Amino acid sequence: MPLHLVKLCVGAQSIEDLEAWQKSRLAHQRGTGQKPQLSHKTHQAPKRETELLDGGSLYWVIKGVITVRQRLIGLDQGQKDNGAKCCLLLLDPKLVPTRPLPRRAFQGWRYLTDDDAPDDLAGAHDKDLQDMPLKMRRELVELGLL
Repeated sequence: MPLHLVKLCVGAQSIEDLEAWQKSRLAHQRGTGQKPQLSHKTHQAPKRETELLDGGSLYWVIKGVITVRQRLIGLDQGQKDNGAKCCLLLLDPKLVPTRPLPRRAFQGWRYLTDDDAPDDLAGAHDKDLQDMPLKMRRELVELGLL
């Protein structure tokens, strides 16, 4: 059974913000001759790498709600801007919207079991929810209606 990570998406107001930032990052990498690879830098390396890479994803919390995930495709060593070593969470570029799930603020990342992870928004039965503005989804979650 895969294991996942959950992390705050600081600065993004929506899935579209995250997508635009990531596309910009990939374009910059291509423009500077680097191999395009989405990654997220984190201070601590997850110890349960095998479980994470067995189908795990990084679930992003945007404005207090888990709303989207990206499949984890690897872990690597990297460097922060200040030269300190860090762990790179290597990400599939595909953003997969999930059913909204409220999540309180926390620092760093947390493990998320497959049983506790929100389902993907997929199929015809979730079409109305997919088309709903994020703000409305968030309000419905806060009211306990989603």
